[in-house]
Amino acid sequence: MSRHLTITAAQLNPTVGDIAGNIAKILDVYKKHKATSDIIVYSEQIVAGYPTDDLVLKPFFIDRVMKGVEKLAQQIDGTGAGILVSAPWRDQGKIFNAALLVHDGKVVAKRYKHHLPNYGVFDEVRVFAAGDLPHPVEFKGAKLGILTCEDMWFPKVTAQLRKEEAEILLVPNGSPYEVDKAHVRLEHAKKRVAETGLPLFYVNQVGGQDELVFDGASFIMDQKGKLLTQLPGHAEYVTTSIWEQGVDRIWNCKSCEAPHDLYTGNESIYQTLMLGLRDYVDKNGFPGVLLGMSGGIDSALSAAIAVDALGANCVRCFMMPSPYTSKESIDDAAECARLLGISHGSISIEPSMKAFDMMLKEASNQNTGITAENIQARTRGMLLMAMSNATGYMVLSTGNKSEISVGYATLYGDMCGGFNVLKDVYKTTIFELSKWRNQSHPHNAKGPSGRVIPERIITKPPSAELRLGQKDEDSLPPYPVLDDILQCLVEKEMNFDQIVEKGHAPETVNKVWKLLDRAEYKRRQACPGVKISRKAFGRDRRYPITNKFTDIITGAA
Repeated sequence: MSRHLTITAAQLNPTVGDIAGNIAKILDVYKKHKATSDIIVYSEQIVAGYPTDDLVLKPFFIDRVMKGVEKLAQQIDGTGAGILVSAPWRDQGKIFNAALLVHDGKVVAKRYKHHLPNYGVFDEVRVFAAGDLPHPVEFKGAKLGILTCEDMWFPKVTAQLRKEEAEILLVPNGSPYEVDKAHVRLEHAKKRVAETGLPLFYVNQVGGQDELVFDGASFIMDQKGKLLTQLPGHAEYVTTSIWEQGVDRIWNCKSCEAPHDLYTGNESIYQTLMLGLRDYVDKNGFPGVLLGMSGGIDSALSAAIAVDALGANCVRCFMMPSPYTSKESIDDAAECARLLGISHGSISIEPSMKAFDMMLKEASNQNTGITAENIQARTRGMLLMAMSNATGYMVLSTGNKSEISVGYATLYGDMCGGFNVLKDVYKTTIFELSKWRNQSHPHNAKGPSGRVIPERIITKPPSAELRLGQKDEDSLPPYPVLDDILQCLVEKEMNFDQIVEKGHAPETVNKVWKLLDRAEYKRRQACPGVKISRKAFGRDRRYPITNKFTDIITGAA
């Protein structure tokens, strides 16, 4: 006689530290599905939010998490579904990343994460103890193999579970977005399925947490590696599947949703930037954002993303012209604000420039060259921060990864801000995203459809306009060249000779490498921003500021 099992996947957006709020989300799904499901599977660390970082090292934080789970368990009766939740858990003086099966008013099983990631943005070895290889959990007639996130990326845990006759693999996850990462997850899942011959149920977190964006994209895979269900990316979603076990003990999916299409290419990046900004603003309680609208492409795209993520009523922009600001830039900034439907003010910084010129002359200093250029940027930064103080709106910094890489940004000037949505986006990608947005209306975007960035902003040569006739390419390689060299240095960690072999001029590689190294002190002082690449500045890439390892640039050992 065949047996049946109904499994629900809950792809939710928790908030780190909001134990009560996260439990409320868990219970909301439970109450809606307890009568029709046998087990509901939630994402990694759903109770505490993920990643919790050093909050886990606070004993009273763990106390509250465990008390929260105890209260949660009291609301999970024995007549309906069990729930598989995840939380930091204290056991014999150690803290584990734990998957907890809750049913009939108590935690009926605990399984601790074995493989702890300790690379890129992950520091789990710092805060968690590694669990032993897990045993299957018997629940409602099924032997469940429970493994958490990183445990799916290696064969050791699944081999142990298969050896002990697990029948279905349940995988709670906290896997953040990177460009083209979704297929990597699927490939690892296929390997584990091929090795074990077991179906796999993968539930990932969704939502922004500081610089990370979790894109969801949970999925169900049968014992042959076929993708049965693909949940949408970048949104909360709950779905239920019905399974049947035959005489051969193999569980087969009898009913589930057809796979949803995931966002790809520029749309995937744009959705990630929207979600990261929206959750940073909303979860931190800001009423909206304000930014300097220069008439350039970075501020125009930042404004478009902000409007799409938050709505026009939550975005304010200001043009702060100097004597070097062209009429075209003034007109382009005003037109971009009009197209986006956002308020647009203008404050001349010329009086401030004259005041600084007078003060510096009194101090026997010359207000020329880079000094004069930086004063303009810092005046604008001070004005924006003052307006932020007055309104509560967060300043949105608008620098891109190309500029941040080579130090073409002014400390306490255009680097001012609480968040930078373009921090991990190269200039060439910014042009692509701007063109894409003018031709497309993103799903769930709150901004207008149609063109939102004036064409001249996209086609004119980029310039900071801090002196007459200034263009970025006066002192930098063309952006396609610059960005390719930077990706070789930052994401690929290629050496000097390898980059030159790609066709780049040795002197250009040498210059870019030096600029990248020298700008580390600026990047340490930059605000957080959305991560989209494999190696974003910050926790992904931890280089010393004081660093004399530069001889390799000239080919010396």
